[in-house]
Amino acid sequence: MKPIAFAAALMLATLPSLAGAAPDDKPAPVPAATNGTPDAADVLFEQPQMKNTQPGTTLRYVYLRRSGITRGPYGPPMEDEIKLKIESGKNADARDIQVQMFSGANRAPAGPFDDMAGNPVLPLFLENHMKGLAALLEANPRYIKNAIRIGLRNKATVTATKVDFKGKQVDGWRVVTKPFEGDPETAKMRGFDGITYTFVTSPDVPGEIVSIEAQAKKPDGGELLEERLSYDQNAG
Repeated sequence: MKPIAFAAALMLATLPSLAGAAPDDKPAPVPAATNGTPDAADVLFEQPQMKNTQPGTTLRYVYLRRSGITRGPYGPPMEDEIKLKIESGKNADARDIQVQMFSGANRAPAGPFDDMAGNPVLPLFLENHMKGLAALLEANPRYIKNAIRIGLRNKATVTATKVDFKGKQVDGWRVVTKPFEGDPETAKMRGFDGITYTFVTSPDVPGEIVSIEAQAKKPDGGELLEERLSYDQNAG
């Protein structure tokens, strides 16, 4: 399997169970849902997100990355797309998925994914994001990954929201976390300790993933990083 495909498949398989893992990989307790609100891992990783996609369709996600740091992994602004070609899987709620991750010189190997119930665009985005962030900070990718796992398990807020879809408002969830806030390695984060991750999902949207955003600001309010993936409801 190609490197990104392997990493994404592994992350999709392990994030739900290890979302509370500390840097030493000891799992933390899973908090119970309160007032009918699910926890972040349930919203993002434990739902059959692909069951509402029709075989033979293609899901398109618009990708944007721009940064106030124009060196290393963050060069000129990047605008591209990720496409998922959907076919029937063995399970009624799962799909076989062919992936086109970016295009031209940006093209990265990803997939294919067989009999997937979850939407692979989420771990693909996170894996690509963590690779760039770890390279910029000269950090251990495992440390970055575990910090995000902890953030999604123990530092995330989940709120009900409305999503504009096909000319109407549908129900969804917004998940927000700042995983590096208070991190013991803050001094080495170069301002990225304030990075905020925002995920929006809706069971009425094919693939359920509406948008993913990672955003970090400079002290003066300038952009350190904006990285975003958005479902294109006009495609397919």
